[in-house]
Amino acid sequence: MARSGQVSPRGDLVRAAVLGLLGTRGASSRADIARVLGISPATVTQTTKELLQRELITELRSVPSNGGRPATLLGLVRAAGGAIGAKVTADHVAIVSVDLDGTVRTSRSVPFDPSRPAALEALAGILRDAVAAHDGQLLGVGVGLPGAVDSQTSGLVDAPTLGWSRSPVGRRLRDALGVPVLVDNDVNTLAAAQIVYGHGREYASFMVVTIGLGIGCGTVFQGSVSRGAHGGAGEIGHIPVTDDGPSCGCGNTGCLEAYVGEAGLLAAAVEAGAIGPRGTIATLARAARAGKPAAAAIYRDAGRLFGRTLAGVVHTVDPDLIVLMGEGIRDWALWETGFEESFRRQLMPARRGIRVLAESWSEDQWAVGAASLVLASPFDAVAAGAQGELVRARLQTPEAAR
Repeated sequence: MARSGQVSPRGDLVRAAVLGLLGTRGASSRADIARVLGISPATVTQTTKELLQRELITELRSVPSNGGRPATLLGLVRAAGGAIGAKVTADHVAIVSVDLDGTVRTSRSVPFDPSRPAALEALAGILRDAVAAHDGQLLGVGVGLPGAVDSQTSGLVDAPTLGWSRSPVGRRLRDALGVPVLVDNDVNTLAAAQIVYGHGREYASFMVVTIGLGIGCGTVFQGSVSRGAHGGAGEIGHIPVTDDGPSCGCGNTGCLEAYVGEAGLLAAAVEAGAIGPRGTIATLARAARAGKPAAAAIYRDAGRLFGRTLAGVVHTVDPDLIVLMGEGIRDWALWETGFEESFRRQLMPARRGIRVLAESWSEDQWAVGAASLVLASPFDAVAAGAQGELVRARLQTPEAAR
């Protein structure tokens, strides 16, 4: 199902959305802008006329159209801005500086200890350095972390793996940096990136599912990331799949993640004799690729359980597309046979044709996803809230970023 109708009729949001669209998609015709943003041709004509007068966009070459006169392409006069993205983990912060089109300018990793008493001050210092080093107009900073964010308004974070409970991350960083700061669950940031740069540009409703240390899910409905009442939507790794099973990091037992997250795979592999007690996930993958039956069976069984559980999620959410991502996707070929058989069999017949795409993976994608919280603001007005308003103001008025 193609995306449409994502932008409210408010003039300031439409202007920002047009600029954001030209930045993320490149040169586009007025007709394409109207179709993608779900607004009338008359609104596009009026908006682009204003942006042309302000010399924020320019008319480029003409291209053939289906009947009638050739369509004129519009493009940005200059880079309308960039963003900083930060992925917070239990031992480091990955930071990227990106242009509006998603091009990564700089990338680095800084050691970080979230358990230290002054952790938020240390994080603010790391990001303050990144803001100072950013070249050009900065629209804002996006922060992704492994936890639930209450809302963009509060910016309160519950992240057990970081040891944070009701931590005022958003407020502290905004006060320290003096720029718009958007904070979200790390998998939700990947979903935001798909909205502006990835397969999600062509779908109104889709899911991003990650495999790696844990199992995560970001759900997009009608062009916006669904975050739930308290920012905790998408925790499919903690769906209980057995009455009594291995302990999970969430404190419960028998969760999907306890079986197919990295720790669960390693525990099962050691028990089955597929690897030794000191073996790593790389050891297990090498053994499976070498054709060792016990190692291959670990991935096959994990794929079956993952597929069966994900089929239940599809029946609940009804997406048009599933995008698989995360560190574990490098070994997806080892999961795939078990997954496909189980997943398709458990789906109702009408849903068995759903498209599942495994994305290639690099570590920068977490941080680029965080930056996409900023760059998706023109298309996600409700979720972005007041911080999104500030981003849009900077996108439309260069002086607002100074």
